[in-house]
Amino acid sequence: MTHNIAFPALGLDFEINRVAFTVFGKNIYWYALIIITGFLLGAVFTAISARKKGIKTEYIWDIALYGLIFGLIGARIYYVIFDFDSVRGSFWNVFKIWEGGIAIYGAIIAAVITAYVYCRKKSLPTLRIFDLCCQGLLIGQAVGRWGNFVNAEVYGGVTSLPWGMAIDGGAPVHPLFLYESLLNVLGLIIILLFRNRVKTDGKVFSFYILWYSFGRLLLEGMRQNQYILKITENIGISQVVAIIGIICGISGLVFLKNKAQTVEVQNNNE
Repeated sequence: MTHNIAFPALGLDFEINRVAFTVFGKNIYWYALIIITGFLLGAVFTAISARKKGIKTEYIWDIALYGLIFGLIGARIYYVIFDFDSVRGSFWNVFKIWEGGIAIYGAIIAAVITAYVYCRKKSLPTLRIFDLCCQGLLIGQAVGRWGNFVNAEVYGGVTSLPWGMAIDGGAPVHPLFLYESLLNVLGLIIILLFRNRVKTDGKVFSFYILWYSFGRLLLEGMRQNQYILKITENIGISQVVAIIGIICGISGLVFLKNKAQTVEVQNNNE
C-alpha cells in the first residue's frame, strides 16, 4: 500500500500510503478523497459561475450529482469494455471499482450525456450549461489526476529531465499525472480569459473538447504500455477517442462561428 515517490533532481522524496485512514475496518483511500475534492471544487466553481449567468445553482448541483453517479458508471463500463480480461472469473468483478479500473473518457462521455438529458427535461439552454460545466470539469480533472500520483500509476517512459519521477527506486520517468493536471489548469486559464467575450453558446465547450483531446492525444503516446487500453497492438482506444474529439471540437467551433455570422447578416438585413 506504500510507495516511495521521489524527484531525485529536485531533492524531493515522499513515502506515500495509498490508504488515508480506516473507518470501521474499511480502508479510505487518498485516491477517492482526491476525486471527491476535485468534484466539489469543480461543482462549487460552476455553481458560482452559473449564478452570474442567471442560471439557478440548484440545476448545477443536480447535474453535478447525476454526472458524478453516471460518470463513475461510465468510467467503469468504458474500462471494462476495453480491458475485459481484468474482470474475468466472476461477474461481480465488474462492480469492484475499488480495486481500480476506471477511465476518464468514459466518465466525461457519460457526464455529458447525463447533462444533455437533464437540460432537455428541464428546458435549459443546453450549450450554455455545457460551457459552464466544462470549466468545472477542468478543475475536477486537474485535481483528480493527483490521485494517480498517490497510487504511483499512469506514468511515461524514462527521462533525464529535472522533474523526472522515480517510483520505488526505479529510473526517473515522465510524471504524466502532472503533465495532464497542468494541461487542465492551462485550459481553464485560457477559458477564463476569453469566456466573457464569447457571445455564442457552445464555443467554450467546443474549445474544451478540442483542447483536452489534443492534450490527451499527445500524452497517450508517452504512456507506459500497461496503462494503455488498446483496440489493436499499436493503437489505443483513447488515441482514437482523442482524434474524434479534436474533429468534433474544430467542427463545433467552425459551425458556431458560421451560425453566428449568418445570424448577424440576417439581423443587419432586417
